[in-house]
Amino acid sequence: MAKFSPFKFLQEVRDETGKVTWPTRRETAITTAMVFVMVTITAIFFLLADQAIRFLITTILSVGR
Repeated sequence: MAKFSPFKFLQEVRDETGKVTWPTRRETAITTAMVFVMVTITAIFFLLADQAIRFLITTILSVGR
């Protein structure tokens, strides 16, 4: 069984992070903007769906009055 060495672990982590292809600043900005756009579209969709369901339920429940 191999003995755990924190220093060896940190060295391996450092080696692995050097192999990562990190995104450029432009790619990060574009991806962030896309996330904000998709979140906004999703929020609007659920707002409209919620309002439509509220209207239908209110209409159905008020029929017997």
